[in-house]
Amino acid sequence: MTHPTRPEIEAAAARIAPHVRRTPVMRMAGADLGLDIPLILKLELLQATGSFKPRGAFNRMLSADLPAAGVATASGGNHGAAVAYAARALGVRAEVFCPTGTPAAKTSRIEGYGAVLHRIGAAYDEARVASEARAAETGALVVHAYDQPEVLAGQGTVGLELEADAPEATHVLVATGGGGLIGGIAGWYAGTPTQVTSVEPESCPTLATALKEGRPVPCPVGGVAADSLGARQVGALMFAVAKDHVGQAVLVTDAAIRDAQRLLWQALRLVAEPGGATALAALTSGAWVPPPGARVAVVVCGSNTDPANVTG
Repeated sequence: MTHPTRPEIEAAAARIAPHVRRTPVMRMAGADLGLDIPLILKLELLQATGSFKPRGAFNRMLSADLPAAGVATASGGNHGAAVAYAARALGVRAEVFCPTGTPAAKTSRIEGYGAVLHRIGAAYDEARVASEARAAETGALVVHAYDQPEVLAGQGTVGLELEADAPEATHVLVATGGGGLIGGIAGWYAGTPTQVTSVEPESCPTLATALKEGRPVPCPVGGVAADSLGARQVGALMFAVAKDHVGQAVLVTDAAIRDAQRLLWQALRLVAEPGGATALAALTSGAWVPPPGARVAVVVCGSNTDPANVTG
């Protein structure tokens, strides 16, 4: 298995450009967040549907001949909303399978974009099995949340934009669940001096465990960010990238994630969901300490939560 190449990511960027937003980069004084270094934030929480996920969904769907049965997918919420959004834009049917605990802030978006929503199972993996069975039954195209080459290449366009808009970044912090986002970003930065670091909740340590074991293995799923970072194990495709091109896998507590959410609101008036604030939590909690002279970029990757959970 090979990582998504720069030409593949560049092709994805051109393919999806009419359908996604080029999200802004914010340079800020780290003191606003209690840090003693300047900071670069890639504000992917401002992407269509409130997360980075439309990039991979559109690239997968625009790279295929879409069948009459449309598309099927499983999701903790954000990917399902992205697939529903992309399906509506491209005029095809979508069925989305979510765990029963998926927050209403996410399921309402899925249904609002016109997809058929199925609530099944306690965790993402059960929903995934159901979605694949449904696709086999109907002939729908499976749009995987993270473990397809087109999805990784689509998510890699975050890295393409970040390097173009903040070429000075020496380190990029990215939250990891199934690994599509960090797999794509690490693929883009492969062969460059920029180091990509994974950040995960202690209660969903999929990549940290895989790197320790030398292969993707099932892990516990729990905690405040489980709806967006709660894959039971990382994808095989992204692991092939991560083992060579992700410099470190850092774990943070749920309390640190909540603190990062509050800091983003208090300092910047940005509402981030727990998964969206996880990468920042590595810095604000001290779980990851930048080396001297580092120019750190953080991907803030999702905003789909009830604002009262952050601002109340």
